[in-house]
Amino acid sequence: MNTADSGAWPYLPIAQWKDTRDTLQLFTQIVGKVSLANAPLVNHWWNCALRVTARGLSTTLMPHHGGQRFQIDFDFQAHRLEIVSTSGAVRSFGLTALSVADFYTSLLRCLDELGLATEFWPVPVEIADAVPFAEDRTHASYNAGEVRRFWLTLIEADRVFTMFRGRFLGKASPVHLFWGALDLAVSRFSGQPAPPHPGGAPNCGPRVMLEAYSHEVCSAGYWPGGDPEGIFYSYIYPEPEGYREFPIRPAGAYFSAELGEFVMPYALVRTAADPDSVLLEFLQSTYEAAASCAHWNRRALERLD
Repeated sequence: MNTADSGAWPYLPIAQWKDTRDTLQLFTQIVGKVSLANAPLVNHWWNCALRVTARGLSTTLMPHHGGQRFQIDFDFQAHRLEIVSTSGAVRSFGLTALSVADFYTSLLRCLDELGLATEFWPVPVEIADAVPFAEDRTHASYNAGEVRRFWLTLIEADRVFTMFRGRFLGKASPVHLFWGALDLAVSRFSGQPAPPHPGGAPNCGPRVMLEAYSHEVCSAGYWPGGDPEGIFYSYIYPEPEGYREFPIRPAGAYFSAELGEFVMPYALVRTAADPDSVLLEFLQSTYEAAASCAHWNRRALERLD
């Protein structure tokens, strides 16, 4: 069965959509930085992550210092960016093969027209040799079909991640997309503080990683990179002794020394007879590796029914 444009774990090889992916990542970074500048800090930067919606991705509702509240939505069905204010005013523009510079200018103009002007540092994060948004005319690809298939993948991953999140009684993040690397993630926490993170991500100051990894965390997600069709990943910070050698499931999942985390090819899920079970097995077994090796209080943290 051809699942290229269906909700059943679509086929989307990275080589096919890399240019669009890289442009879309920078679009989401610009929108995410608007959210970062307006929404009050919530644990580990959850305030500025994007959420999967019935039409695409959204900042969800956030305040503005001028008194309004607003949200910014990527509509991957109509392929438009929409800024909606609680005043009732709306501005939007088409998601086409805009350069990053043109997207940046268009968004700032819409915010100004709505009385929502926002200042933020206009440089990408987590990207080496990043070009300021206003100067980037190299990234200018947008294939609507490829973006739609990526969004359909996010819908499927979001659904399974949400099931996995529901098994945990302790502190857990929402399922959300972090625009630094364009990955959909969900995190579980032991409740214990962690040693200061050493940092190292490009264009990310010490405060970014110190907040992100202030407490012991096991994080899992989907990233459209690292393999011909992308990967699912899972890691723990800080990493305990024996973690890398812990047996995980299913067959085909492994520890990547290069990435420093367990990974499983997206294709393994896409082609499985029961994709949900395969992904849940990976999420559960890699969490067990983290929680067992780090001696988390699993009886208190896990739903046993």
